[in-house]
Amino acid sequence: MNNKTFNSHSILILKNNVFDASYKIFRAVLLFGFCFLILQPLFNKISVSFMAENDLYDATVISIPRNFSTENYTIAMDLLNYWPALLQTVIIIIISASLQIIACTLAAYGFARYKFPGRNLLFMCVFIIIIVPPQTILSSLYLNFQFFDIFGIVKLITGRNINLLGTLTGYLLLSATAMGLKSGLYIFLLRQYFRGVPKELEEAAYVDGCGRLYTFGRIMLPDAMPMLTSCFLFSFVWQWTDTLFTTFFLRGYKMIPIALSRLTESFTRYWATINAVGSGGSGIMAQPPVGYVQAVVATGVLVTLIPLIILYLVAQKTFVESLSQTGIKM
Repeated sequence: MNNKTFNSHSILILKNNVFDASYKIFRAVLLFGFCFLILQPLFNKISVSFMAENDLYDATVISIPRNFSTENYTIAMDLLNYWPALLQTVIIIIISASLQIIACTLAAYGFARYKFPGRNLLFMCVFIIIIVPPQTILSSLYLNFQFFDIFGIVKLITGRNINLLGTLTGYLLLSATAMGLKSGLYIFLLRQYFRGVPKELEEAAYVDGCGRLYTFGRIMLPDAMPMLTSCFLFSFVWQWTDTLFTTFFLRGYKMIPIALSRLTESFTRYWATINAVGSGGSGIMAQPPVGYVQAVVATGVLVTLIPLIILYLVAQKTFVESLSQTGIKM
């Protein structure tokens, strides 16, 4: 009887071990597959970016370049006007993202902590901002900023409206009023965070004589820094790759998203120029090979991603901490 019990117990342990091992193998294969799907296009771009033009049409070259070259980086960075555009883009987006997070934080705190008439209706509008893509309000956005006015006051004083299209003022105004890119999402995330903070903290601050503004600045904001950092990173990344608002307001500025969207056109002109010079200045518009164009564009995408990767590595700890603290409390 004891032997049977021992054998049954051994079989049960063996089954559990086999199940655990199978589960771990399945999980590892699944994670590897997901990672491969995500990283494989990036690895392809990195490989292509270091290939010479001859390697692009060589069927025997798959992932490892035969003729290692950095010429694609030189061409892409030159066509992007990379360093001046990088500096100007970073400055503008940092200012814009900071204004956006300040406005969204104030709005989110108001939704989370104060009861006022029409609060639910206004928060429903926040959901609409999240759901409705900005392309839907493109015509309204164009008209509002083409003939910008504040309750008719500007036209009453100056006799005409203000055109804010193609200006940095219009771009920053959207961020400062919590109407920038993805502002609704940041308001929602910050509102959920503030709703999860115990009200006893505020009540204790009020008992100690703190005002509402002091309590918000000295009690609530320090604890919310991880979430604020995450929202700032999201805002920075989305604005870094945005071409809608940058084309609307920042056409006259050297911006990385605009330059990247025009990289194919810029390379076509560059190719035609060097071929016209090489053929005695005949001026014939030679079309570049499609594969070479894609290689230069892939290189341009990589040099555009490098600042984002550096930013994430610097703020990784705070970003992960904010995700672990985030709760969805309705």
